[in-house]
Amino acid sequence: MLATAHSAVLVGLAAHPVRVEVQATRGVPAFELVGLAEVAVRESRVRVKSALAQLGVDISECRVVVNLAPADVKKRGSAFDLAIAVATLVSLKLLPEDVLGEILFLGELSLDGTLHPLRGLVAHLLGARERGVARAVVPAANESEAALVDGIEVGIAHTLADLVASLRGERPLAAAMSKPEPSAPLAIDDLADVRGQSGARRALEVAAAGAHNLLFMGPPGGGKTMLARRLPGILPALARDEALEVLAVQSVAGLLGASRRMGVRPFRAPHHTASDVALVGGGELSRPGEVSLAHNGVLFLDELSEFRRGTLEALRQPLEDGFVTVSRAQITATFPSRPMLVGATNPCPCGHLGDASTRCHCLPDRIRAYRTRLSGPLVDRLDIQVVLPPVDVLALRGTSGGERSAAVRARVERARAVQRDRRTARETTAAANAHLTAKDAERVCALDDVGTKLIEKAVRRMGLSARGYGKVLRVARTVADLDGATAIQPAHLAEAIGLRVLDRGDLASAADAA
Repeated sequence: MLATAHSAVLVGLAAHPVRVEVQATRGVPAFELVGLAEVAVRESRVRVKSALAQLGVDISECRVVVNLAPADVKKRGSAFDLAIAVATLVSLKLLPEDVLGEILFLGELSLDGTLHPLRGLVAHLLGARERGVARAVVPAANESEAALVDGIEVGIAHTLADLVASLRGERPLAAAMSKPEPSAPLAIDDLADVRGQSGARRALEVAAAGAHNLLFMGPPGGGKTMLARRLPGILPALARDEALEVLAVQSVAGLLGASRRMGVRPFRAPHHTASDVALVGGGELSRPGEVSLAHNGVLFLDELSEFRRGTLEALRQPLEDGFVTVSRAQITATFPSRPMLVGATNPCPCGHLGDASTRCHCLPDRIRAYRTRLSGPLVDRLDIQVVLPPVDVLALRGTSGGERSAAVRARVERARAVQRDRRTARETTAAANAHLTAKDAERVCALDDVGTKLIEKAVRRMGLSARGYGKVLRVARTVADLDGATAIQPAHLAEAIGLRVLDRGDLASAADAA
């Protein structure tokens, strides 16, 4: 007889339903699998046959035909094992015909029938919930992830035998339950460790309050990396919907233990030798890149000017749109990509240009080539640009540090709350100022006459592009939110203009001024 079970395949973060149709009859022994399946899927015949043998079911004398529909969607991974095994048992009349129903079966079988954890389970369950699926069965090893998705009943199975006993009505499967986890601590690194650099500290706070992209330029040892690594400690915790998005991306990427960091904003710091595929995603299996793994968190690119120019240019579209689409000959996958980008770079190849010493001997042509690795369009997308002066080494001997991260974080959370309230009141469609649309920005970033004259003067003197103009207004709105002001004042706008000093090819003068 024909039996049909339900499973799914991931294309990016999108879960596409797959019908697993199995026809098992007595006859010439064979196991045929059709439906545009890759190698890992075709190999399921070995795993399923061995797992069924552990239950005393011998299919070596049966002709088993498995069809994975729709046939025009490429099937990847090993999540179909469980559905194939259960449908085979129904087809052989070893299970009642009505047990399959609309249950979603996901799981990879070992040879002894144990279920192994799956990659991308959160994305699978979110997709199933959107399709209206009421119940799913998943491996017990994925329980912590499965319990985070509301609106769908999830049963967990340790082995195929557990599932079969449940379908026969002998004993029910345990429901996925969230296990109490200790609250995620803040970042260990504290802003109090940073001495001096008050301007850079303020820029970091403004960036955190509005989710703005940030660029630090300064000499080696000036504190660029130190400041960037303390950014997660002043960011507010993730909301539940944001955390599920992050967890879905990390689960697809196969990051083990991601669910134990639920609510913690990701911090990714790829090396400057990373390829464009590693940064934006892709490859044979279309996996998410660093820009997506840092979604709703921080993507820190240290030594930004050492990255290959083509690699950096690949970031332009994700930073603008908030998602990245990876297109290949047989697959197109879309991943969310809205991190806070923090870059750190030196003013010249040796890093000492503009300081009080005479150590810099870089030739003008070499400096120019070094700086042109950061194109104008890329710099234009960096909302806040700060030049760090050299640190007075003698000041490091003091015992008093700067303000602690907890105090800064409290101000950031208040500013973010104001921005969320605007979205709740439907004044905007974005929860953070950096993500305001042009229409929203026109409404919530309105200027008075003095502010209008000030921004017009800045446009003429700095040569701001239309995008740069919008970035200044959004940063000014964030400064006003930190100040608790309902309207942007000239002082807020002046600070926002001062935080954009590397605009449109002005790298040389800004670096020399350091």
